[in-house]
Amino acid sequence: MKIRAHRDLETYKLAFDAAMLIFESTKKFPKEEVYSLTDQIRRSSRSVCANLAEAFRKRKYPKHFISKLSDCEAEAAETQVWLEFSVECNYIDQEKYKDLVFRYDKILGKLGNMSLQPEKWSY
Repeated sequence: MKIRAHRDLETYKLAFDAAMLIFESTKKFPKEEVYSLTDQIRRSSRSVCANLAEAFRKRKYPKHFISKLSDCEAEAAETQVWLEFSVECNYIDQEKYKDLVFRYDKILGKLGNMSLQPEKWSY
């Protein structure tokens, strides 16, 4: 399948699905977390997708492409930190935590591979 848009990237699909799982999970977070943990984890998980879309559009400029992928990696890692807080505060269970961390490890791996081979994504 030819990749014509960021939505065609497997990495984007994985990140979008993970962000939606986080969104659903955070609906159950306590109200006192609305302006802190809930907003932060939703923002960072969605930012992975947004930065990946930007990276895809900058792919003909390898340094810009890699820079945006680095932003994606940072947001994915931040999301993992918020997941740690979520499980420690008992807002999500261990099973959900392990699943989401696994998903973000996979996303981080794919982002790293993309960064190492920017020419593969150029047109």
